Amino acid sequence: MAVLEVRGLTKHFEVRPSLLSRMLGDGGVRVIKAVEDVSFSIGEGEILGLAGESGCGKSTTCLLITRLLEPSAGEILFKGTPIHTLEGGDLARFRSKVQIIFQDPYESLNPRFTVFDLIAEGPRALGLWDAHETEERVLAMLASVGLPPQDYRARYPHEMSGGERQRVGIAAALVLEPELVVADEPLSMLDVSIRAGILDLLRGLSERLGFSCLYVSHDLSILSNIADRLMIMYLGMVAEIGSIEDVISAPRHPYANALVEAVPAPDPRYKRPIPKIHGDIARPVDPPPGCRFASRCPHAIDVCRVDPLPALVGVGDGHLAACHRLGELA
Repeated sequence: MAVLEVRGLTKHFEVRPSLLSRMLGDGGVRVIKAVEDVSFSIGEGEILGLAGESGCGKSTTCLLITRLLEPSAGEILFKGTPIHTLEGGDLARFRSKVQIIFQDPYESLNPRFTVFDLIAEGPRALGLWDAHETEERVLAMLASVGLPPQDYRARYPHEMSGGERQRVGIAAALVLEPELVVADEPLSMLDVSIRAGILDLLRGLSERLGFSCLYVSHDLSILSNIADRLMIMYLGMVAEIGSIEDVISAPRHPYANALVEAVPAPDPRYKRPIPKIHGDIARPVDPPPGCRFASRCPHAIDVCRVDPLPALVGVGDGHLAACHRLGELA
């Protein structure tokens, strides 16, 4: 059984017109289609990478999975149970088993709490253990993320670097012994010099503690070093999903191919061609019909601009892509 199953997940936000717009006669309600018919699964101990440009719906997907937002349509199953049906004690147990690591360690930590209180907040709120056991587990988790308890337990967030804060955020998520961790771009706010250490820490803890992970990033070079499978999203929809080797070495969707081509090459003598996509990312507010990538795709034809995006089609063992011209471009 998969730890997480997502079926047809959709999230729309209504944009109400301002008073001035209503006075000028432009008073219609507009819709932001942040996530549209997204389906995927995560197995036990698996790390699924999620990539895409800013505004493609990555963070919204994370908030829906952790039930910090309610979906407009679709279903999310955690170990076979729809999470929208959970209430009371069942919901509390779900909260302890599904944790999120937020993107910004400067805003996700309460500045009035010490490091010890930040990590102990979850177990205390859910009433998991008594005070003695909570202290033991918190101090052990601090040591696991590379922060000596005797030096850090009484510190406040402003007394630490960005990397140390993110380690505290990781400890706060993992102290509850979750079965699924949603990491929403945990390295994007950190200096390049400390990213490798945090990445190795997450990978090592995943292998040792056995949790599954949805790891979100716009950087394919990071995902290639931590993920088992890779899912590419564009403007709220899944463009391609498959093993990390298949998607990186043989991308089938034009957008996935452009993302791979945009990864910087480590050899300064190598001149990589500029990706052939053009224009700006389309807006998710009342998007046009047809494929949402059509306005930027070098291979788009009339059918791409009119017909809705096709369903994901198998192009290999567990490798799926959604494109009107999938067979032609192969």
